[in-house]
Parts: sequence; C-alpha cells; structure tokens
Amino acid sequence: MRTFTDPEIFAHRTVLVRSDLNVPMDGTTITDSGRILASAATIRSLAEAGGRVIVISHLGRPKGEPDPHFSLAPIAGELAAAIGRDVAFASDTVGEDAQAKVAALGDGDVLLLENLRFNPGETSKDETERRAFAEQLAAFADDFVSDGFGVVHRKQASVYELAQLLPHYAGSLVQAEVEVSDRLLNSPERPFTVVLGGSKVSDKLGVIDNLIDRADNLLIGGGMVFTFLAALGHDIGASLVEKDRIDDVKGYLDRAEKGGARIMLPTDIVMAAAFAPDAENWVRPVDRLEDTPAGAEGLGLDIGPDTARAYAEVIADSATVFWNGPMGVFEFPAFAAGTKTVAAALTATAEGARADRLTVVGGGDSAAAVRALGFSDDEFGHISTGGGASLEYLEGKTLPGIDALA
Repeated sequence: MRTFTDPEIFAHRTVLVRSDLNVPMDGTTITDSGRILASAATIRSLAEAGGRVIVISHLGRPKGEPDPHFSLAPIAGELAAAIGRDVAFASDTVGEDAQAKVAALGDGDVLLLENLRFNPGETSKDETERRAFAEQLAAFADDFVSDGFGVVHRKQASVYELAQLLPHYAGSLVQAEVEVSDRLLNSPERPFTVVLGGSKVSDKLGVIDNLIDRADNLLIGGGMVFTFLAALGHDIGASLVEKDRIDDVKGYLDRAEKGGARIMLPTDIVMAAAFAPDAENWVRPVDRLEDTPAGAEGLGLDIGPDTARAYAEVIADSATVFWNGPMGVFEFPAFAAGTKTVAAALTATAEGARADRLTVVGGGDSAAAVRALGFSDDEFGHISTGGGASLEYLEGKTLPGIDALA
C-alpha cells in the first residue's frame, strides 16, 4: 500500500481526497459527526501544506441522480469546523459548478463536491461506465489520496478506478485502519478477545470463521445469540433466529470444542413482551426464556446482567479486544444495559483493565452505540470508521480499494 509521510509533497498541487462523509442525518441535521471528525486530519494536513484539496464522498443511497435528501451541502459547514478553515461547496460532481470552483482553487483551499452517487457511474456494475466517471474526476487533479476506509471494500469509480488514473496514496485514516486490522489478524497481544453482536449471525459468519482459530475468546451477544441458543436446543420464544444458519453455528461450536477460541454465550437474557421501548420485560436464565407472562411470544432484546458482568471480566483481563455489534437493542434505554456494560469495559479507565490493552470498536452500529450511550472516542484505543470494510478485512478478504493502492 503506497503511503506518504510528508504532506508537503502536495504543495501547489491539486489533490482529490476520497473521504467517507456518509454520516447519519435527521433531515439536514447531522446526528453523529464521527466520520467527519475522523476524516479531518488528512484534509487539514494537505491544505496546511499548500495543497489544493478537493474532497469527494457519498451520502446514503441515491439512485444515480440528484436527490436533495442526500445532498452533501449540510456537511460542508461541519467539515469546515472540523478542519478549522473554510470549505467551498460545488452543487454537482463534474458539471459546470464543480469545474468553475476547481479552477478557482488556490493553495490551501478546500472544496467539497456534491454526492458522488448522484452520478450513475460511481456505483455502476459496468466497468466502462465507472472508468468514464473516474476519468472526469481525475481531470480535476494531480494526485489522489484514498482516505475513506468505510468504502474500500467497494469496487466503485472513486475508490478503485480513480486510483488507477492518478498518482495515488493512502491517507492517514486508511493507514491507521489497516495497521490496526493487521495487528488484530497477525500479531495480537494475548489474551485476544472478540466480542460479536448485532441482529444476524449471517453477517458475522466470515469473521467467526477467520478468527475462531486466532482469538482466545469469542463473546456472543445481540440478536445473533439466539441462533446459537437454538443450536444448543434452548427454547427462545419469538426471538430472532436464522434457522438456515443453525448448522453453521453447530460447526463453530464444534471447532471451539476441538481447540478453537472459547465461545462464551449468555447465561441470562432480558426477555420482552414486544419490540417496543416501553415493553414489559423480565430477566431469565437461558434455560427458562419462555418462563415469563409472555410465554412463547416473548422475545430477547438484550443480554442479561450476569452475562454482561461475565463478559466485562473477560474483556478487562484481555490484552487485545475487538468489538463489533451491540449486545441488545441499545436504541431503547430499557435494553441498552448490556451494550453499555460492554462499552464501559472497553474504556481505558475500566476497573481492572490492563494498562497495555488495545481495544478496537469495529465501526457501524458499535461506533454509533458508544457515542449514543455517552462515551467519547478517546476512551477507546481505536474506533473504526468502516463497519462493513472492517468486517471484510477481518474475514481475510481482498478489499478492492486497498488493492488499488499497491
């Protein structure tokens, strides 16, 4: 992967920076600016070195045409605050406004182009169409810096083809993400604990398969836990289960028994009468999940307090921890305790935690959860900006956007 250490090499040159500014929005209000803040360091350093910086990104999933609901216009002000300098905004990607504003750039100026996905060439399955769009973008610049880790697993024009058209480098964010991921895969300090949650076990099968023989502990929570419990013969009420994955889960449990990582499952679950923030709920051991007034209609929405404490103890005693996926429906306060306990156990100030510990929060819902629950980014060793990309890297897959930077 080609990198740079001195941003001065971009002085008096125009550089396209592919960032990931795909932040959650409520109308025009940014509800979590984590990705903007994470992208700021590279953009700021290039501008301060005298580069003429063109920032490109996507937001949401527009259908290859302009859609005001997915405009990057509200992002420009937040990005300006993050980098401490003005950010101009172009109302298109490669059209007249973008062309005029690129031509007007001076040394140290920063310009944000409109949502890349307003152009069908960005995400087209046709390589020729993607390359044509990439060529239009490349015509604006002398160099390309890839700094959007959240999209490096996508073969898209601004991620893959653009790197083939210009002198290219990994930005500081992508460098940091790859270094941390490589450390998790190849040289973790032990004990190495992986905490996996989220709703579907199918989303995590690749990670389990690649890490079960590398990690010391796999702690399982979230909705995916019920497929494990069903595989062990437990009655799980109306809880989420992927019946077509039960055999896969049994295989991983068998591999663990034969010398793989220790798989820890909950000993208790918070069962609820309905999927609702104010639902009546009860804590039950895993062999009595249907022993509530809701009976077989009850559904599990969080790991129980005994499980959360047990998981926290394992995390505290670990030298390396990777966490991806909430332990329950953290958006509902009544079912956030498990996720909050796990998050607190990963912080640098957690009681009993090893001083030399590396904790990695694997982006996506996990990153959203720690911020929503009141934690700050600097309480953790590393918070990834790429949920899907982070998982695919840890699955051992080749990521097109990283491969293109060779």
